[in-house]
Amino acid sequence: MIIRIMGEGQVQISPDDIAVLNELDSELESAIEADNEADFRVKLHALLDKVRHVGKALPDDSLEPSELILPPADASIEEVREMLGDQGLIPG
Repeated sequence: MIIRIMGEGQVQISPDDIAVLNELDSELESAIEADNEADFRVKLHALLDKVRHVGKALPDDSLEPSELILPPADASIEEVREMLGDQGLIPG
């Protein structure tokens, strides 16, 4: 799966890593639902850090289509709330 982090580029994620990303996504979604800005910030950074850690960065000139788009680290809680789908940022 190819994921784009807005403002950073794309990373390729193994299907084996999706479950752990879904857990972090659920925690982020809970922080958003609680309108807890401090927890939201921690959870967003944890999700993005994990994607960077487990993912393999694609070259900047790569033109692969992104299957998922994640917000940048400095996104507001409102911006991320608008990006949430029925299954959070990472379906599955």
